[in-house]
Amino acid sequence: MDNPETPIIAQESRTPARALPGWLAGALGLFLVISLPAFLILTSVRIVMSQAFLRLEYNRPGFPADPFGFTKADRLRYAPYAVRYLLNNAGISYLSSLTFDNGSPLFTERELQHMHDVKHVTRVAFRVHLILGLALAAALILLPRRRDTLRVLWRGLSDGAILAISLIAALVILALTAWNFFFDNFHRILFKGDSWEFSTSDSLIRLFPQQFWFDAALTIGFLTLLGAALIITGTWVWEHRLSTLLDSKPPSTGS
Repeated sequence: MDNPETPIIAQESRTPARALPGWLAGALGLFLVISLPAFLILTSVRIVMSQAFLRLEYNRPGFPADPFGFTKADRLRYAPYAVRYLLNNAGISYLSSLTFDNGSPLFTERELQHMHDVKHVTRVAFRVHLILGLALAAALILLPRRRDTLRVLWRGLSDGAILAISLIAALVILALTAWNFFFDNFHRILFKGDSWEFSTSDSLIRLFPQQFWFDAALTIGFLTLLGAALIITGTWVWEHRLSTLLDSKPPSTGS
């Protein structure tokens, strides 16, 4: 005996996903383009803010020695405290309690205030990074639900990655050709007055000389370019394979 409910169930299982409003799909596509560069850059910054990068940097050939006596072992001993402070929830006492072997403070009050300011900037940046990541994940979930919005996703990811490459290429060229201008204005945007300027004998400069920041900037640029290139390649392969699959699928015939 035929079950009259079977055709209804089968029909419901084939019901397509509800279409996104055109304005929402367009807004999500534009959001991908605008937000992807910032997300990739902040992801690269987070990778560089690690003890692994410290070890690579201090051990690389040609890294400048400290003229005031820090050895590589000293730098690897003290520098991780600065990185951990920026990433943990500890107060400034985490750094103010550090001393040299003779008992004198490792950091001056001016250096401690700057690290406090850097931590504030870092926390804001990583909150933005988290929000962008969640919003991008939502777009990646919503847009592929239908074929007509899938192309919005492809175009948004591709254009966002191209924009990231363009921005990073411009910044890397600026850093390579006018490092002092790039470095000084970057700090002037983020910090008040000259609070970020220190003597060459201060611990922050001895641990993190100009070469360190130059290498960090280039590494962030390289990682961002790599991420953008992977997105462009992945998007192209995904679109090409799906388009080939759809073109080879025989058209359905009505009864």
